[in-house]
Amino acid sequence: MNFSESARAVPVRLPVRTVLASMVGLWLCYFLLTTLRGSIVGLEMPYELMWRRALVSVAGVAITFVMWLVLRLFDERGLWAKILAALVLALPAAVLIAQTNQMIFADVETRVIEKMGERQGIRIRRDEAGNVLVDVPGLPGQYDTPDGQTVTGPGVTEPSVGATVTLAPAPTGLDRWRQLSDIALGRYFLLLAWASLYLALLAGAQAKSSERREGEFRRAAKAAELRSLRYQVNPHFLFNTLNSLSAMVMTGKADKAEEMIQSISNFYRYSLADDPTSDVELAEEFELQQHYLQIEQVRFPERLITRYDLPPELAQTRVPGMILQPLIENSVKYAVAPFNQPVTITLAARAEYGRLVVSVSDDGPGHNGRSRDGEAGENGAPGFGIGLANVRDRLEARFGKEASITSGPTRHGYLTELRLPLVTHG
Repeated sequence: MNFSESARAVPVRLPVRTVLASMVGLWLCYFLLTTLRGSIVGLEMPYELMWRRALVSVAGVAITFVMWLVLRLFDERGLWAKILAALVLALPAAVLIAQTNQMIFADVETRVIEKMGERQGIRIRRDEAGNVLVDVPGLPGQYDTPDGQTVTGPGVTEPSVGATVTLAPAPTGLDRWRQLSDIALGRYFLLLAWASLYLALLAGAQAKSSERREGEFRRAAKAAELRSLRYQVNPHFLFNTLNSLSAMVMTGKADKAEEMIQSISNFYRYSLADDPTSDVELAEEFELQQHYLQIEQVRFPERLITRYDLPPELAQTRVPGMILQPLIENSVKYAVAPFNQPVTITLAARAEYGRLVVSVSDDGPGHNGRSRDGEAGENGAPGFGIGLANVRDRLEARFGKEASITSGPTRHGYLTELRLPLVTHG
């Protein structure tokens, strides 16, 4: 994914599998809790009620899924818009679930009432009008005559025909609405609980997506910074070498000019081969600097001496490409070019306490308390000029606080050391 693609806002969606799992989990909890409640209170026909309760739970999952299809349209809206949508959408869904519940349990209610009466030894029934009736038998020693008189006495042995008592009148339309509202209110809060879970999961997914996009932006910015820093090296070097090449041509040193052109070709073949932001093997970086010093040796054949010290076990460790170029240029510029005496430039590497230490040093006289980029530090101490600042910034962009650079004069010349993590793979 490139920077422009990652910069585009992509709507964050929860996977359908996750959404379904949350719905099934919610209604499974409802099923288990209501079943447990039924067993505690001792409801009649537990198995009959159980499979009907399971049907209600399945219907609840289906209705909640339809609710989600509408609620997900608000995924990219603000928090209060999502909350308001959940409050509104849960209302018709709860009513629909309550109606489904009444429809599934409608024919079992009368049977449950009759079972309760049988267990109490009385007959409880519902008439055609919907009234719940209780048939109360007469007591021994009491007899109801056909004309409605009740005869009592010790000699009366025929039991009473008894009486029918209305336990509950047939529900009116208002009663049915109240019952539906009571069931719907319970399901409404159940749906709001699921909506809260969904919004929490969505907020988590959106936060992760924001962190991922932020990471992509940071990586893209760092890559741009690294490219900019490395591209600062090439024009400066090219300007110097072309000036030297022009001087050789003008002074009739055609052979030397041809040799320098070949060295320049080798140098740029290596330096431009890879992505400017990528790391290279330390052996390759040493070879690149060797090509550069060969170019400079054409300019200073009698003055420039080179030495390389790269242990074989460190050859495949990786460093930012061309990270040593400004340091080598500083040694040539301040130790070799201004003086007429031989100067040895040493490029070395070693492992120290689990870290890679790469050093560029020279034994030239150009260390008069100024940095090799001509900028004095505080109190006359060596400072960081353009070249050293470039190296420092690239190290910080690549490794953060895990890398450091030190630079300054020594008793025998000038030394710059880079301390980097030991990276052995790309």
